Amino acid sequence: MMSQLKIDYPETLPDALQQTREQFEQEAKMAMAVKLFEMKRISSGLAAQLAGIDRVTFLLNLHCYGVAMIDLTEEELISDLENA
Repeated sequence: MMSQLKIDYPETLPDALQQTREQFEQEAKMAMAVKLFEMKRISSGLAAQLAGIDRVTFLLNLHCYGVAMIDLTEEELISDLENA
């Protein structure tokens, strides 16, 4: 079951961004999903579901938003390498 969020925006905004209404709304959903993922509030799977795309596509598009697919500290990375 999915809930719905309604966001008001100026009717001219998609045109100002040289996008269709559908393109703008998809980009807005993706941006919200990416930000929540970046903040570690939701998993990549849930973020992909929120954006309406599959998880692999979501992860492969994170670079478009300047977000790392894997965000480990140096200590976490060293620990992972030692335990590999």
